[in-house]
Amino acid sequence: IANLYDAQAAHQSALGKILTVAGRLAREAGAGDGFRTIINNGRVAHQEVYHVHMHVLGGPDSLGPMLQRHR
Repeated sequence: IANLYDAQAAHQSALGKILTVAGRLAREAGAGDGFRTIINNGRVAHQEVYHVHMHVLGGPDSLGPMLQRHR
């Protein structure tokens, strides 16, 4: 799947698996007190690798604030 625009019902199992393993992988990597997930989708989101994948961010230190939205 190049991006979430192309996701269809047939992809539910694969997309669901990404979400269900994120917590375990984060914990195994040392993010036991929280983590953030990001799926970049399309040019505006700076998607550079055109297949759906999730970034799992975390660790012992605070991740800081979410991105600021321009109005």
